Amino acid sequence: MNIPNRITISRIFLIPVFMIVMLVDFNWGNMTLFGAEMPVSHFIGGLIFIIASLTDWVDGYYARKYNLVTTFGKFLDPLADKLLVSAALIILVELGFAASWIVIIIISREFAVTGLRLVLAGEGEVVAAGGLGKIKTTAQILAIAALLLHNTIFTLANIPFGEIMLYIALIFTVWSGWDYFYANRRALMASK
Repeated sequence: MNIPNRITISRIFLIPVFMIVMLVDFNWGNMTLFGAEMPVSHFIGGLIFIIASLTDWVDGYYARKYNLVTTFGKFLDPLADKLLVSAALIILVELGFAASWIVIIIISREFAVTGLRLVLAGEGEVVAAGGLGKIKTTAQILAIAALLLHNTIFTLANIPFGEIMLYIALIFTVWSGWDYFYANRRALMASK
């Protein structure tokens, strides 16, 4: 169990903490931050989500820099990302901050690409995250963080940044999913 894997596991442990903070009514009151009024629990939940998201960059950087990439890490890291993003998106639907149809498309794409990767892994092929997938992930994280924090800063300019980023994330989610399947169509169509 190396340091990058421990960081990844810490991200997974932050998910239930994030969910409890966002969904349990602790009645901590409200606060205003850069023009955005929000419950204190949303601010704390948003910070937890941002910290958990940053651990994805930290564990990947550390694993590559010190050559600590493991099979366990290759499995666990994308799983942790998908669990965190899926939990946050479902919470946003419950709070009324995101449309359920958008979240269904995003989560469905994650299942489909994970299934594709499993099929290809069974054939001995590894599908690395591409540029579109990285843009998709960044857009998702920015959208979720902005929505959790009630568009802090952007509220001052009356810009619905979180909603805009969610639609951008949706576009890149569909595009990158199509790209994964198109790039691997021969492997999928091959029969043995």
